[in-house]
Amino acid sequence: MEFTLTGIIVALIVGLVIGALGRLVVPGKQNIPLWLTMVVGVVAALLGTVIARAAGVADTAGFDWIEFAFQVVLAAIGVALVAGVGSRRRLTR
Repeated sequence: MEFTLTGIIVALIVGLVIGALGRLVVPGKQNIPLWLTMVVGVVAALLGTVIARAAGVADTAGFDWIEFAFQVVLAAIGVALVAGVGSRRRLTR
């Protein structure tokens, strides 16, 4: 696996989009910074791709909607977990 500057930039952009979509799916307000949304999105995008490949649905003709759905659902779970941990920390202080 070769890492290029273009690949890293694309991963960050995809992570930002996936993280933002994950935030939209989670109800209520999430008080997490943009950089953390991007990190959650990048992790969700990578995990979603791994799960889609393991399930055999990552390589389809056209846009991979199932892989995309895995990524957004994982991002929503990640955003909810991170926002929940952050709000719990604020409550205890």
